[in-house]
Amino acid sequence: MAKAIELLRSKFGISQLYQHNVVKDDEVVFTVYWHPLTIADRESIQKKANINDSNDFALALMIEKALDKNGKRLFQDGDKPALRREVEAGILQEIQLVMLESGTDKEVEEVQADLKS
Repeated sequence: MAKAIELLRSKFGISQLYQHNVVKDDEVVFTVYWHPLTIADRESIQKKANINDSNDFALALMIEKALDKNGKRLFQDGDKPALRREVEAGILQEIQLVMLESGTDKEVEEVQADLKS
């Protein structure tokens, strides 16, 4: 039986890479990549964001975690004001939501099954 920490690292570790295509009029504008959000990431982002404002946290999360296909950050901390004022809230929320929801129940069930074997 594999150790729980090994299973968690292999199935949910920071080596996982997620992606989401940002689409407008059936055209992929760009693709966002990111690694899973860890507790350490969350704490770091909370220090940069207004913890009483969930929109601010979600925007800071996107700015911090969004990568291009080469692993470089798509946004810089200084982009926050422009993102808040000049980009449709709906598209930002779409990206943020998919980042926050990365990892599925199916993957959790697979790990639980691995723990039992």
